[in-house]
Amino acid sequence: MRVRLTHLALTLACPLVAPVSAQAQARPATPAMTCAEAADLVTRAGAIVLDTGPGTYSRFVRDGGFCPLPEAPKPSFEVTRDNPKCFVGYICKDKFNEGSSRD
Repeated sequence: MRVRLTHLALTLACPLVAPVSAQAQARPATPAMTCAEAADLVTRAGAIVLDTGPGTYSRFVRDGGFCPLPEAPKPSFEVTRDNPKCFVGYICKDKFNEGSSRD
């Protein structure tokens, strides 16, 4: 009886969980924000992934303390609702190999 109740509980719970896990989480998008909003979001979060356009995104950091070694912060300017070249924060770049990036 106990096995049947467990099986029944799992059968009833699966349809409730499946749709939630299949949904993608929406990221904040720099083109939809003002320059001040985007920069403030990066500053408050410390490190955050933001959409930068249709199908593109980047990880932005407040400072070099959020970059894994051997990467270093590089200023990043993105399109926002009110500024086509807004300084939103930094992206982490490999400091030993300029050709390598984590855009």
